[in-house]
Amino acid sequence: MTAELRKLLGLPTAWAGLIVGTLLAPLTVLINAPSMRRVIADGTIDDLSDLGLRDLGIGLVGPMVLGVVVISSEFTPTGEHSPGVTQLHATLTAMPSRLRLLAAKTAALIVIVFGQAVVVTTAVLTLTRALHGDVMPPTDWARVVSAVLYWVLLALLSYAITLIVRNGIVTLTLLIINSTFVSVSYLLTKVTDLAHYLPDIAGARMFIRGGAFEMPMSPLTAGLTMTAWVVALLAIGGWLFHRRDA
Repeated sequence: MTAELRKLLGLPTAWAGLIVGTLLAPLTVLINAPSMRRVIADGTIDDLSDLGLRDLGIGLVGPMVLGVVVISSEFTPTGEHSPGVTQLHATLTAMPSRLRLLAAKTAALIVIVFGQAVVVTTAVLTLTRALHGDVMPPTDWARVVSAVLYWVLLALLSYAITLIVRNGIVTLTLLIINSTFVSVSYLLTKVTDLAHYLPDIAGARMFIRGGAFEMPMSPLTAGLTMTAWVVALLAIGGWLFHRRDA
C-alpha cells in the first residue's frame, strides 16, 4: 500500500484533486457568509438543520478526481517509442498479482480520501459555527461521520467506474457534470421513485435531512444503498481488470 500511496501522491492530477477538493468547500462558506446571514435574518431559510453540512457537496470534486486518477494513470501510454505499452505493464511486472494490486490501490485511495474528508468537514463546520454560531444547531456527530463516509464511498464509486470503462476522462466528465451542472440523477427522481436509490442521491441522504428530497429514506437505508452500489461496481470492475489484457 505504501508504494501505491507514493504513486498516487506523485501524480499532479491527484494533487489538483487534493487541493481543490480541500479548499473549495471552506472558501464557499466564507464567500456565501454575507448572503447566508441575510437569508437567515429575513426568514427565507427556516430549516437550518443542514447548515454547514450542505456546503460539503461542492468539495466532492476532490474525491472524484482521486478515485479516477488512482487507476486511470495505469492506462497511460509510457511513450511514443513503445506503442501499446502502458504504465500497467510496468506495474504488473513489479506486482504480478492483480488482486493484491487492486487491494493496495483501494486501501491507498481510502486512506487519502478519508484524511481529506476529515480535514474538510472539520474546517467547514468550524467556519460555519464561527460565522453563524448563534443559529447553527448542535453538532450531530453521526451525521458528521456519515458525511466523511460519503466522501470515501464517492471516491470508490469513481474508482470502480474507471476500472470498468478504463477511461478517466469519461468517468470524470460524467460525474462532475452530474454533480455540478445538471444532476441527471436528481431529474430522474422527478420521473420515478426508483431514482432515489441511485448511489449519489441515496448517499447524500446519509447526512442531509432537509432539501428537495420528496421520498423519505432513513440514513441507514441510504448508507446501505450506496455501499451496495459501490461493492457491486467494484466487484464488476475487479473481475474485468482480472480478465482483460493489460
